[in-house]
Amino acid sequence: MYARGGKRALDLLAAALLLAALLPLMALVALAVRLALGRPVLFRQVRAGRDGAPFILLKFRTLRPGPGEDAARMTRLGRVLRAFALDELPQLINVLRGEMSLVGPRPLPLAYLPRYSPRQRLRLSVRPGLAGLAQAAGRNAVPWEARLDLDARYAETPPRLARDLALLARCALLAATGRGAAAAGHATMPEFRPDG
Repeated sequence: MYARGGKRALDLLAAALLLAALLPLMALVALAVRLALGRPVLFRQVRAGRDGAPFILLKFRTLRPGPGEDAARMTRLGRVLRAFALDELPQLINVLRGEMSLVGPRPLPLAYLPRYSPRQRLRLSVRPGLAGLAQAAGRNAVPWEARLDLDARYAETPPRLARDLALLARCALLAATGRGAAAAGHATMPEFRPDG
């Protein structure tokens, strides 16, 4: 039953409840971003959804505008928001829209699509998620090859409620501790380049 529509029903119910419960926190984060970085408060970027279909991912802004590496543009507030995954909260709206799921591979930029191996492309067969197998294994501290392999492993196995709930709990714990928000030597995660 979970595989035949139950997963989407859980996404809708849980995302709606979480948005209602977290609305005061999201308002505080939005105010902090507005004061620290100005407008716009939300960062919007086209990402690849299920079957590679493009959609607009929503996040709270964490970087100063302008050119340069993320590490140089990252604000102190941005580091805190990313460490505790607070910048990701607007993606609950993406879940309600059906562009994302609570659990699935993280949505990545469209530019990565031609870089995937046939196995790595399996990640596109399911809705991207807020939390996933790779995030539960260590968030951005997990190297690209291992991360994409975990995404493929999630996609090739039938959806199971117990597994998804366990992944959500594990990811929430990691976010609460701030662990794994950045790859070693990077502000977040380096660009995926399979040849380098």
